[in-house]
Amino acid sequence: MILLGKPEVTYGGQAVIEGVMMRGPEAWAVAVRRPDNSIVVRREPLRALSSSGIWRRPLFRGMAVLYEALVIGIQALSYSAEQAVGEEERPVGRWEIAATVFLGVVLAVFLFAIIPAGLSYLARGAVSSGAGQNLLEGLVRLGIFLLYIVLVGLIPDIRRVFAYHGAEHRVINAYEAGAALTIEGVRGYPVLHPRCGTSFILVVLLLSILIFSFLGQEPLWWRLLSRVLFLPLIAGISYEFIKLAARKQGNAFCQFLVAPGLWLQRLTTREPDDAQVAVALAALDVVLMKEGDPGAGKVGQD
Repeated sequence: MILLGKPEVTYGGQAVIEGVMMRGPEAWAVAVRRPDNSIVVRREPLRALSSSGIWRRPLFRGMAVLYEALVIGIQALSYSAEQAVGEEERPVGRWEIAATVFLGVVLAVFLFAIIPAGLSYLARGAVSSGAGQNLLEGLVRLGIFLLYIVLVGLIPDIRRVFAYHGAEHRVINAYEAGAALTIEGVRGYPVLHPRCGTSFILVVLLLSILIFSFLGQEPLWWRLLSRVLFLPLIAGISYEFIKLAARKQGNAFCQFLVAPGLWLQRLTTREPDDAQVAVALAALDVVLMKEGDPGAGKVGQD
């Protein structure tokens, strides 16, 4: 996922099952490679919460974009699951997708909130200071996240999703560089991108270590509850950091700050093949057509 936001007009999206979702300021589209090798595309208008009222302001817009990414991501994932299966297989239903997402959220809370907070609380005898306990909690959370990424990357189906993730980044990098949006034209462009959601998550994890270190000694119930209550604020700050770093890519200090996120993306992206790049190009083409971009309709043409 590449995070988006105004006032700059930017494009991005996320990888889905055998496909890519692309999003612009006014529309989003998801393209999927079906078992018969055809590409199907669904386009939807975008009513962005982050473009109105208080949600346009710093910090709040990060919360809004995160919410929008979750909602659109679930819709795109549901569509891709329906299209990616063969006719002889039963399509994955929306309730099954919703249940999977719900279980994923529960698992994430357990892995990244309960376990780190619980372990740091149990270690309070060996680590007496509140700052030390919170630092330990943050390091455990970061370690669990890295281990999780490595382990899921061993699953063949997830490796294909990671390759589509690389295709998404490659196409967006080529578009932002003004390159020809053809399979040949985008070759050589990187599969890493500074606005990627992977980098965003890493910033959230690192920033949470800093913020929670100021809370001092905490009872277990507040330690768990505060991690949930502070998440929107941390997400908002992290979003502003990602946006600033993306705008200042030529700045050496900003390059230093975003480097860990780019390193981490090496675990969540794979080198895509031409067929996967073609899917990403198809999704972007439909979004550009909706936006009235002069490059619309030329994607994939030599």
